[in-house]
Amino acid sequence: MQLPINPPVSPMLAKPVRTIPPDASYEPKWDGFRSICFRDSHDVVLGSRNEKPMTRYFPELVSAALAELPERCVIDGEIVIATDGGLDFEALQQRIHPADSRVRMLAEKTPAAFIAFDLLALGDDDFTGRPFSERRAALTAALAEAGASFHVTPATTDADTAQRWFSEFEGAGLDGVIAKPLTITYQPDKRVMFKIKHERTADCVVAGYRVHKSSDDAIGSLLLGLYKDDGALASVGVIGAFPMAERRRLFTELQPLVTEFDSHPWNWAALEAGERTPQKNAGSRWNAGKDLSFVPLRPERVVEVRYDHMEGERFRHTAQFNRWRPDRDPRSCTYEQLEQPATFSLGEIVPGLG
Repeated sequence: MQLPINPPVSPMLAKPVRTIPPDASYEPKWDGFRSICFRDSHDVVLGSRNEKPMTRYFPELVSAALAELPERCVIDGEIVIATDGGLDFEALQQRIHPADSRVRMLAEKTPAAFIAFDLLALGDDDFTGRPFSERRAALTAALAEAGASFHVTPATTDADTAQRWFSEFEGAGLDGVIAKPLTITYQPDKRVMFKIKHERTADCVVAGYRVHKSSDDAIGSLLLGLYKDDGALASVGVIGAFPMAERRRLFTELQPLVTEFDSHPWNWAALEAGERTPQKNAGSRWNAGKDLSFVPLRPERVVEVRYDHMEGERFRHTAQFNRWRPDRDPRSCTYEQLEQPATFSLGEIVPGLG
């Protein structure tokens, strides 16, 4: 490629804040795979947040980029899969597969879209040193007639509108708002933007743990569960951000609750095929060398955690420890306590999406 900026490039990042800051450009926070798209004539590269190419996983976006984008450009955005029910991150994850035949089958069955929100280069011009207000205007003009796969994210400078987006768009699978100061230049791998995400709490059952990678007598993460209407304990996620001294203290404290799989709700040998729970001697689909086996605990401890939103039955991102709840009956930790955002159509956010 012979662009003003060539791959790989680390995307510009955002730091978390609790409230929407004033005097900025505001955008919905899309929940997908962050990507920088490079097009130089017949060549297209889809970069990722960690600078590794994702081009082979989204052949439909390569074809769309050749048909819809300016002949030479570099565009920052998010790869998403849109459905009538909102964004489908689970379907997006399935694309990261070694078999080309499966990737192409999924590309036809659940085609991805690219939500563009910044412009790094156009033609021979490097835009990274220009203020965001100029980059946004150039992006909107360059993609004015992009097509069915590439879309420009909506943006506003009105903080009240941004607050409404924050409340309403969650129902379409978006997870907050991004605020960009109008004067910032594009700064790869720097947290110069701001993100405001939803934060809620839930009381969960502690049903197991994994040991820390550096010590056999320290907790790596605690496995969380919530009870379903039929009485089954569903696996909803993990917490693991503890100081090392606390990891060792918890390890000792939880030993009396260690039990056998035969008497545990997540008895891996008795599970129906395809049920999603932690599994004994399981591995990670993202890291073949990562051991995901766990030590089962009697589900008697309750912990309050902070989370942003759910994806199906599980926390979309890793939950954060808030406090222990010795006053709560584990059986009272059900899905009924979780707030359910009102449904919102993706097509009302970006026409033609979903």
